[in-house]
Amino acid sequence: MIRIIRSYPVFAVVSAAVAGAVLGAAIIGGLSAASRERLAADAPLAVAETAAPAATPTPTPRRQAAASCGEPTVTVADADELTEALGNAAAGDAIELVAGTYIGNFVAENSGTADAPITLCGTADAILDGGDESHGYVFHLDGAKYWHLTGFTVTNGQKGLMADTTVGTIIEGLTVNHIGDEAIHLRKASTDNVIVGNTISDTGLRKPKFGEGIYIGTAESNWCDISDCSPDLSDRNRVEFNTIFGTTSESVDIKEGTSGGIVKGNTFDGSFIVEADSWVDVKGNDWTIEGNVGTTSPNDGFQTHEIVDGWGTGNVFRGNTANVNGPGFGFSLTPVLHNVADCSNTTSGAGEGFSNTPCSP
Repeated sequence: MIRIIRSYPVFAVVSAAVAGAVLGAAIIGGLSAASRERLAADAPLAVAETAAPAATPTPTPRRQAAASCGEPTVTVADADELTEALGNAAAGDAIELVAGTYIGNFVAENSGTADAPITLCGTADAILDGGDESHGYVFHLDGAKYWHLTGFTVTNGQKGLMADTTVGTIIEGLTVNHIGDEAIHLRKASTDNVIVGNTISDTGLRKPKFGEGIYIGTAESNWCDISDCSPDLSDRNRVEFNTIFGTTSESVDIKEGTSGGIVKGNTFDGSFIVEADSWVDVKGNDWTIEGNVGTTSPNDGFQTHEIVDGWGTGNVFRGNTANVNGPGFGFSLTPVLHNVADCSNTTSGAGEGFSNTPCSP
């Protein structure tokens, strides 16, 4: 398999209103020092930065930078020690992973607070290995709120990182690969979380249909199993500056029932998509899809769909670069509803052109 990895772009600042509504200063403050520096130094994304189409640069392979826990509360070196540390974790604790392989399915149930999150960190050489791509979650945030997961590797499970009913959590700089189904999944009313700067690849090894890179919410067909037969309101989550390739389904799949999130500054390579027809499929409401770069899709670049009446509307696409190299549209809004493909988006190699609807200035 050809693996294409692009160095992360610098971080961009969202408007103060959006940042306040979605995260608040406490969450921004929870990012790594490097991420905070980038946020402070960078200007808001400008239309001029994405308006002119250009060839996608040859990406440079790059390992994740070492993650730091600052002053760790506990340092662990094997699976048993990690399990014990997760069971004992309390607000403000920092669990540092020594480089090595941790085989098992790991669960976090304790919560931090907005002012004192629980941190789990390590370098990419600290590898959580589920042991079998056909079964289990490698790492499960099961009702655990206010965590900061940073730097380490998650591999070899049916699902990589599953988050149920988590709030205010940052998933930053992880390497997630060799996964049976989806790599990172927020569901069961997981709200106000950030998935930022991760490298995700080689999903769908068990069932290609379920091989999404990042999955937000729950499909309507599973609402009775996950959210008491009501929409899964996994709202106001941010998916930013991730590198996603080698997935068999969408890079980012946003389900009906979710609202108010942001997908920004990500890089998608759809060369291995076989069970989807776009990089990003938005079935929720009022999402902002901005400044992403996609290359090679089996059909369209970006899509919306109305799976449930009242959902799949109010989504805005702006400043994205869609190098489709496929038969469809750069932006396929079906039905159009109140979705908008802004004229700041650019498209190349799309057999049917820019969009199925005129762009909005």
